[in-house]
Amino acid sequence: MDLKGRVVAITGAGRGLGREHALLFAKKGAKVVVNDLGGSFDGTGASKTPAQEVVDEIKSLGGEAVANYDSVSDFQGAKRIIQCAIDVFGKLNILVNNAGILRDRMVFSMSEADWDAVIAVHLKGTFNCSHHACVYWREQHKAGNILNGRIISTTSDAGLLGNVGQLNYGGAKAAIAAMTIIMDQEMKRYGVTCNAIAPLARTRLTTEATPSTAAIMGKPQEGKFDALGPQNVSPVVVYLASEEAGDIHGEVFRVGGGNVWVMRGWTSMKRISKAGEWDLDELGKKIKSDLLAGLAPKEQMETIFGEMSKMA
Repeated sequence: MDLKGRVVAITGAGRGLGREHALLFAKKGAKVVVNDLGGSFDGTGASKTPAQEVVDEIKSLGGEAVANYDSVSDFQGAKRIIQCAIDVFGKLNILVNNAGILRDRMVFSMSEADWDAVIAVHLKGTFNCSHHACVYWREQHKAGNILNGRIISTTSDAGLLGNVGQLNYGGAKAAIAAMTIIMDQEMKRYGVTCNAIAPLARTRLTTEATPSTAAIMGKPQEGKFDALGPQNVSPVVVYLASEEAGDIHGEVFRVGGGNVWVMRGWTSMKRISKAGEWDLDELGKKIKSDLLAGLAPKEQMETIFGEMSKMA
């Protein structure tokens, strides 16, 4: 698959998943905007080093890349990320929303600052960058310049399945999955596809920030295939950004190791009905005996990560 001539902006591309995405895009011929604020996993601090190191690595491989250090949580900063691609490379074809932080707390311990910071990076950041990219693609489409835009956003099983201690993160990630479907419906007429991935990977956010998850994942064993390596997620991202994936719309894929799942959320499972008003006692019995009885158990994050770690 050749992405020569395509331009991609990747947020949070200085480390982990974003770094692997950037390197694979570059190897496939794309020109890359490597965005990273360079802060800690909790969103504090800033450094130009992570983004610049990835740019240097891409250039050493013969690719083209430029660093950007804006925060996705800032509306005008997000606009500068998109504009960076246009100014340096002449256009933007692909946006990968990957930037993220964690501030895990139980609901009764979570501060307003912990909630606001995580929502700002994940949810608002995804909106900010997507908004500016979609404004650009819509304008270009109306002018007759068809760029076949691609947005690949990052959701998580913490939002799709739920995870204790991640109310802010999971809430944002569930919303990103919904945003993906809605944005795709809105942008399809302009030749744009919007899809999302829920990665299963060993990164700072799943090791340093969440020790319980790190314990389930275990550590990579030398000389063996690491199913939880972040490099295993990037091929799906790059494929979804390609021309060949232009007929894939509004999907969410869980990705890890050699596995790809298609995720469909909030689908009707069963129904109870009555012609008339429900009696409360009757309703309660029907909910338990007819509506909820016999349903398959809900997927759990611990089970998914546990299965993946055994493949490592």
